[in-house]
Amino acid sequence: MKAMNLTKTATAIRILLGLLFLSTGVMKFAVPDLRAAFSGQLSAASIPLHSVNMWVVPAAEIGLGVLFILGFLPRLAGLSAFVLMAVATYVHVVVNDPKLFPLQPEPPLIPAVVMVLSLSLLWMKNGSWIFHLFGKQACRKQPTGNNAIERGTHSCTCGITLHDA
Repeated sequence: MKAMNLTKTATAIRILLGLLFLSTGVMKFAVPDLRAAFSGQLSAASIPLHSVNMWVVPAAEIGLGVLFILGFLPRLAGLSAFVLMAVATYVHVVVNDPKLFPLQPEPPLIPAVVMVLSLSLLWMKNGSWIFHLFGKQACRKQPTGNNAIERGTHSCTCGITLHDA
């Protein structure tokens, strides 16, 4: 019962983070005012490779959003999101121009919350692979052990080991 609640919580966090990263990445490409604000943030914080980061960061955010939403490599995505938000926190602390943060509060609340949620995905250990969400229905279970420790472990016909929640 408790493991099922953790799985539901991890899934909710993943989808929430996925929607957040996907929307912010798309907005940095599509909304000129937000793109200009992002450019100003990079310049004011003296982040190197300004022109490269203007493309790489939004693309990375979109990629993280897709990974989170699909449930594919959520721990790696969570770790990457933590690093990205650590840089965002640095930018919030260093840059003192509120005009450069049009949709965010002045203290780095959003990056801090995202960092905590990203780390929680590393701790929960649920839904490591997309197959954890969809594989149980798509694959035929084949038990890999008879003892009590391995009872919740099975492998798919496609060769991927899954752990019951």
